[in-house]
Amino acid sequence: MLQNREGQRVPDVTFRTRKGHEWVNRTSREIFSGRTVIVFSLPGAFTPTCSSTHVPRYNQFAPAFRAHGVDEIVCISVNDAFVMNEWQEDQRAWNVTFLPDGNGEFSDRMGLLVGKEDIGFGRRSWRYSMLVRDGVIEKMFIEPEEPGDPFKVSDADTMLAYLAPGAAKPLDVTVFTRKGCPHCSRAKARLQEAGIPYEELTLNREFSDSTLRAVAGTTAVPQVFVNGMHIGGADELEKWLAARKAA
Repeated sequence: MLQNREGQRVPDVTFRTRKGHEWVNRTSREIFSGRTVIVFSLPGAFTPTCSSTHVPRYNQFAPAFRAHGVDEIVCISVNDAFVMNEWQEDQRAWNVTFLPDGNGEFSDRMGLLVGKEDIGFGRRSWRYSMLVRDGVIEKMFIEPEEPGDPFKVSDADTMLAYLAPGAAKPLDVTVFTRKGCPHCSRAKARLQEAGIPYEELTLNREFSDSTLRAVAGTTAVPQVFVNGMHIGGADELEKWLAARKAA
């Protein structure tokens, strides 16, 4: 039976991290005392669900969490510091602190160290998230005890809904651009002025003109997409932003 530790203090352990070429110890007291921290823990670095959804969404939601009083967002996995550092760089998840629980001590003392020997992982953390205030666990979202690797409640969306019910979620925005394109620069400037983060994909780097035809039905740039909706070019984006501001 997986343990829910709401109302209890987080385990007092030391995390062995790497900064540059040096070992740096971070203690539970340093991380949690007098602070509000979100923790999400998962089975392993570079694994599919962890890399495609769990980490990216918390990284994306970081500004929203901070706006509601969160000091730090921590990802914990039973991996060593070298692996966790490489994974953070691969994910470009600079809004999240990656803590290596190499010996599984933190996960074990949380009561959430489980056997994954059937897939060659050994002992790993069960997937969960929690909100910790001044070292005390206020809320935990523990994935159900089902076969495999369930991912239903420990996501960033669920945590934000708990922390700030009704808060607007960050927009998913992608801008297809071309190097040297003035209209692309205008579109990006308008998004920045509106305080809307975006992902930029550049022609002949991350995509080809055939890709743009496939998704937008045109090769003209920029092409802006918001939450799966095709907005269009810079002019259409300006109209959309004006309507959004007026709403």
